[in-house]
Amino acid sequence: MRRSVVAIGNFDGVHSGHQKLLATAVRRAAELQIDDEPVPVVVVTFWPHPMSVVAPPGQAPLLLTSLQDRIDLLRRHGADQVRVVQFTREVASWSPEHFIETILGPLKPVLVVVGQNFRFGKGAKGTPETMRLVGEGRFEVEVLTLTSVDSERTCSTLVRNALTRGDVATAARHLGRPFRVRGVVVVGDQRGRELGFPTANMPVAPEMATPADGVYAGWLRRLDQPAAPRLPAAISVGTNPTFNGLERRVESHVLDRTDLDLYGVEIGVEFVEHLRGQIKFASVADLIAQMTTDVVNTRRALGVG
Repeated sequence: MRRSVVAIGNFDGVHSGHQKLLATAVRRAAELQIDDEPVPVVVVTFWPHPMSVVAPPGQAPLLLTSLQDRIDLLRRHGADQVRVVQFTREVASWSPEHFIETILGPLKPVLVVVGQNFRFGKGAKGTPETMRLVGEGRFEVEVLTLTSVDSERTCSTLVRNALTRGDVATAARHLGRPFRVRGVVVVGDQRGRELGFPTANMPVAPEMATPADGVYAGWLRRLDQPAAPRLPAAISVGTNPTFNGLERRVESHVLDRTDLDLYGVEIGVEFVEHLRGQIKFASVADLIAQMTTDVVNTRRALGVG
């Protein structure tokens, strides 16, 4: 393999801080042309999340993006190649030096770009300075300070906490885009259609982050057709307590469309604005009245007629 510029990190969410790191890698790769040819940008990421391997059961963070979404976003922000390291207990046990030789060595980096909080090796003892010392004479290391938005330090934990509160606007500011979940549409209870508000139902994957239970304005797009348009949607997250539901799911009512057949189709659902919390209504009539209001508020939030 020819020389490369390597950006390494977990990159969960590919938030604005990660995007800054990738932009730096792309810029430096353009500056470091070899034989008048651009140096490729290789991004190294880890799957599963390292904390799911080293943390006690139940303490791993919920994921902001699926692996496929993460790869797609990394490529969108400049990665020529994405290398996914399968993170295992063995990898977690490596010394920082062994980690560098095994993960970075084959990539022949001329430069490695990392965030200042990147840690690696057994006990997370490796730091960017460790990387600089081990790589001396072989590659440079550029360390980026953390990014802030509205005086708040951007990190994946902040985005997760915002989603837990239902604050999808803050999540979007730090992600640089609306938060999105993806999944395959399944057959639901059919109640939405009976009530005049048909929905595309998607189960909530237990390992994935999802906004707090409630109703949101957002967009739905089918992912099996690259040119498919985004469709405005009123989105409910939760268990449907009015009907004593138990399964947590994302239900999207696409505005002004009753002709959609999305069963078995993978969709992406973007959250733009939190409209209200989840409510258990005293009657079906009260639920229908509120859903009508939700549609009006969704139109307002999305700026659609």
